[in-house]
Amino acid sequence: MFTGIIEELGAVERIEHATQSAVLRIAGPLVAADATHGASIAVNGVCLTVTEHDAAGFAVDVMDETLRRSSLGALRPGDRVNLERAMPANGRFGGHVVQGHVDGTGTVTARIPGDRWESVEFALPPALARYVVEKGSITVDGVSLTVSSVTDDGFGVSLIPTTLELTTLGRKGVGERVNIEVDILAKYVERLLVRDREHEKPTEERTERLTEGFTDRRTEKRTEEVRS
Repeated sequence: MFTGIIEELGAVERIEHATQSAVLRIAGPLVAADATHGASIAVNGVCLTVTEHDAAGFAVDVMDETLRRSSLGALRPGDRVNLERAMPANGRFGGHVVQGHVDGTGTVTARIPGDRWESVEFALPPALARYVVEKGSITVDGVSLTVSSVTDDGFGVSLIPTTLELTTLGRKGVGERVNIEVDILAKYVERLLVRDREHEKPTEERTERLTEGFTDRRTEKRTEEVRS
């Protein structure tokens, strides 16, 4: 689990492509300092497992599912990436609950500069847009952000100077893709509501059948009384 506070701006050193996977070698001395084999590091918001490491960086395997669902498949040597180590049990939630399980990608649609900050707008697929609410949390390329505006097919955020300087979001241009992880709490709530509706429906149907049966029996009884 992560919290969306980027620890280091790393760089892709090498990419080894296979038929349905890839190996990334990433320079990141800070996050590699205490890395171990099998440790989790989020790369642009994607939770990946360390397979090799040294003082200068680390290597990770990326499977086909991750390459298709995220923007990692478009990375090239030299590209900068946001890095965050998994949060320790006694760590602070500086951002919000981030799993590192990317739901899909969005696209930068506008950048509006302020005096020292910048508003950035993103387009989202409809399947993800329904989970986004104003003042809610969202993860963009691994960065925990607060949603400042919402539209039917996207959202906007306001980036402070620190975020612009120390993450890739300060460099993303209009038209570029970003990894999106919506708030897991929203998905749990939706799932619970759907299950409740599914469970209520049979109960309503049973009640309707019982009511119909009761009405039919009363009608039959009255008919017999009239005949007698």
